Amino acid sequence: MRHGCKVNHLSRKSAHRDAMLSNMASSLIKHKRIETTLAKAKALRKYVEPLITKSKEDSTHQRRLVFAELRDKEAVTELFREVSQKIANRNGGYTRILKLGRRLGDGAEMAMMELVDYNENMLKDSSAKKAKTTRRGRSKKAAELAVEQTTAAEEAPVAEETTEEKAE
Repeated sequence: MRHGCKVNHLSRKSAHRDAMLSNMASSLIKHKRIETTLAKAKALRKYVEPLITKSKEDSTHQRRLVFAELRDKEAVTELFREVSQKIANRNGGYTRILKLGRRLGDGAEMAMMELVDYNENMLKDSSAKKAKTTRRGRSKKAAELAVEQTTAAEEAPVAEETTEEKAE
């Protein structure tokens, strides 16, 4: 019986589990995105997030600690050079797990795990400017007037600059 054991053993002995998580973490760091089962992705998140946090401080000690876990020189170099630059201002949540459905062979739930700052499609969506909304009731005419005033205010300085340029 488990009785509060929080480690998912993934039906493997500890040495096999450690080696598998190390290899998956190296692949995630090198390729920025991997496809695996949902259980392995959740276990990998707990394994790789502390390693990424350690990469924020680029010191020999931190590199040795990460290398002891990953055992892959290229992955450690990639982590400390490129990944740590992108996540420097992020306080956690470096990975994202996206569910993909079930695998045909055995019906296992599949998931895609990726580094958050490397998905350009989602970065475009989050950087798009959203219109400020309120929950107060406002008539549609007042809302349309507010939108027209903001667009007119933004376009007015541009029109003045073009008339000044034509005068010169």
